[in-house]
Amino acid sequence: MFAAKLHIGVAIDEKRREDVMRNYHAIALSLLCGVGIGAAGVEGLRAQAKPPIYMIGNNDVSDPDGYMREYLPLAQASLKAHGAVYIAAGKGTAIDGEPPKGRVVIIRWDSMEQLLAWRHSPEYEAARKIGEKYAKYNVIAVEGAKP
Repeated sequence: MFAAKLHIGVAIDEKRREDVMRNYHAIALSLLCGVGIGAAGVEGLRAQAKPPIYMIGNNDVSDPDGYMREYLPLAQASLKAHGAVYIAAGKGTAIDGEPPKGRVVIIRWDSMEQLLAWRHSPEYEAARKIGEKYAKYNVIAVEGAKP
């Protein structure tokens, strides 16, 4: 009878050990799958990331007071409302060639579509109409370098 109890106890311990090992294997496999899926997702997001668009303005300002007082607050409000980020603004310094004629502005956008939506927005169109009394605009857009 003692031998039968011992045999049953060993069988129960062996069964418990198999269950524990099965759980460990399932956990390890789940972790490996999670790491693989996460790595693939990050790589996919990195591949989809678009470089930003930089708008560069070289505005020849004929009336700085009118420009600053009437145009600039309206333009800046519309830029902010459309998600633009100021990178630099002010008088440019020539490194090579001719110096900029006026005020240089560099603004970052998430996409060309975002920039064009701002440029043709009613808010900016109204501001631009006022600004044209005080400045001549020369604006270009370039795509940022890919990381």
